[in-house]
Amino acid sequence: MKMSKMHFHTLREVPNEAVIDSHVLMLRAGMMKKLVSGVYNHMPLGLRVIHKVENIVREEMDAKGAQEILCSALHPAELWEESGRWYKYGPELVRLKDRAGRDFCLGPTHEEVFTDIIRDEVTSYRQLPLNIYQIQTKYRDEKRPRFGVMRSREFIMKDAYTFDRDEAGMNASYDEMYDAYSRIFTRFDLNFRPIEADNGAIGGSASHEFCAFSAVGESEVGYCEDCDVAATTERLECVDDPQQTEEMLEPVDELTPECKTIEDVATYLGLPAEKTLKALMFKAEGNFYVAFIRGDRELNETKLINAIDVPEFALEFADEKEVQEILGGVGGFCGPVGLKNCTIIVDSEVPKMRNLVAGANKEGYHTLNINYGRDFTADIVCDLKLAKEGYKCPKCGGKIKITRGIEVGQIFKLGTKYSESMHAYYRDENMQEHPFVMGCHGIGITRSVAAVIEQYHDENGIIWPVSVAPYHVIVTVVNTNDETQMKVGMAIHDALEKEGIEVLIDDREERAGVKFKDADLIGIPVRITVGKKAGEDVVEYKLRKDKDTVEMKSGDAAAAAAGYIKDELERLGHKK
Repeated sequence: MKMSKMHFHTLREVPNEAVIDSHVLMLRAGMMKKLVSGVYNHMPLGLRVIHKVENIVREEMDAKGAQEILCSALHPAELWEESGRWYKYGPELVRLKDRAGRDFCLGPTHEEVFTDIIRDEVTSYRQLPLNIYQIQTKYRDEKRPRFGVMRSREFIMKDAYTFDRDEAGMNASYDEMYDAYSRIFTRFDLNFRPIEADNGAIGGSASHEFCAFSAVGESEVGYCEDCDVAATTERLECVDDPQQTEEMLEPVDELTPECKTIEDVATYLGLPAEKTLKALMFKAEGNFYVAFIRGDRELNETKLINAIDVPEFALEFADEKEVQEILGGVGGFCGPVGLKNCTIIVDSEVPKMRNLVAGANKEGYHTLNINYGRDFTADIVCDLKLAKEGYKCPKCGGKIKITRGIEVGQIFKLGTKYSESMHAYYRDENMQEHPFVMGCHGIGITRSVAAVIEQYHDENGIIWPVSVAPYHVIVTVVNTNDETQMKVGMAIHDALEKEGIEVLIDDREERAGVKFKDADLIGIPVRITVGKKAGEDVVEYKLRKDKDTVEMKSGDAAAAAAGYIKDELERLGHKK
């Protein structure tokens, strides 16, 4: 492909909107162009990478017997009302009306649509198991779109849905997708790990997130170096400290003026923070909730949301006026004794503690020596703690390490969540009806592109793995007005194309420095430079990931490039 014929536009300056490297480089390399906040047009180079990613996904999905379809992005509200998600999905759901006033949404995911298809067309156990998938644009009205395609309003996703007779079948399908995803992300050459994850708005009984390690990842991952425990911190179970056995003392109200934070109270009373009780007041759907955890712990809001079963978007902090007038508490001095008109949730560690300090529910006072069971109880007791570095592993007792990662894929065991609510049934051998047992499996296509860039770049630009590079080789002709240079360059180009290698030839009338900078920026794996020694049939050969340049004969350079590309594709599991 001649670059003089391409639509190709790079930027020298860093766009003001871009913060993380993948966002900066995708814009600078001309892979995409911003339309509005969180929405991008994908340009020729970027689209080639997207197609490479999609093709790898297709190959591995098809190898597992999955069948590709393509559904509409426009969904009637009735389907989402059947599943109960029209309200629960919240403001991220892009809603609209047609000219007749009928409600629709743009699909952020397709559980309802796929379930509707199968309930109409699959009636017998003989038609199961079934795995169908699509690769399609999705829409979510993100409150704060950021980081380019990492969190955007429009993105490309592969979503697959499995339909089985029973839980055993669902588990087998889940394992198949776990294996397929492991192969897919290995072929992208990502450094990743499957980890246990929260099910979120999708629902179901179990989930694994495929996490590409990156300092800019939005997922916080906790893992044990001594065993196989790995989960998002939202999901990771925290180990309680042992049961305390000290004698219960009598409660005493103590004046604590201006002490509204745990640090202030602990310092003023000369006590460690772990002897205090932290209160966090929320409201959702007209109800009030107060969560209590040990003062030196941090609340995991996802665990709280799961405990009280409310949509994430509906949960908000209660203000001090509401706390005082409705709950009988005082902001900054709120404790569990005497609260009213609310659901009290305490962390599982709290009942094991003795002689705690908590707000006295009156201005300027805290109560010393309060104890669970004697002085207060809760409506819900569960793990509410957010996992932190150094916490005990729930499996082996080792220490938890914390890192960050990008969620590039996630698989779910849905069970009968959607089939029962949407009345999707099959008949068994005895003509008895049963709900389909389902799974849901998604891969962020555009997000995976960004994750690859986050792991493979330097100060000069992108360094593509061969499997997803827009082109494999770039032939840079230093002086396009030199007939010999152009002849040698085109000979290399043609030789590589005959070997099935995807090759660019930079025949633009630009300075050599501009061409070199662009080649580094767009990250083509191999660069062959045709310059002053073309008359001697000598060119420069360089791998993008290396600093060194080697001189060799043009034929040898073409052979070296073809060999390297083929070896890399084989290493990454390319299917011939």
